[in-house]
Amino acid sequence: MPAQTRAETPSQAPAHEHHHGYMTQKDKYLSRLRRIEGQARGIHRMVDEDTYCIDILTQISATTAALENVAMALLEDHLRHCVADAVAAGGDEGEAKLQEATAAIRRLVKS
Repeated sequence: MPAQTRAETPSQAPAHEHHHGYMTQKDKYLSRLRRIEGQARGIHRMVDEDTYCIDILTQISATTAALENVAMALLEDHLRHCVADAVAAGGDEGEAKLQEATAAIRRLVKS
């Protein structure tokens, strides 16, 4: 039997497979991301239509803030679910998840 790939859907995954922390709010995340996609398309349209620079920058700022809010919510879900579960289980996996989360926070802070 072939190994499972990331592209498989949860219904195809083994019953014991770990699910991501954001799964309970997936529809909310997808909705927020669709709005952000619309904002990005709006920025493109503004440039195409020669909109005033400050108005474009204002929209870019709003889009950036929206992406940052999604990132922070995903990070919180990850900490509460994936990291907390791994730490509770103990062993090397808990330490690895903590290091992974720390690296993700570092990347977010740099951006």
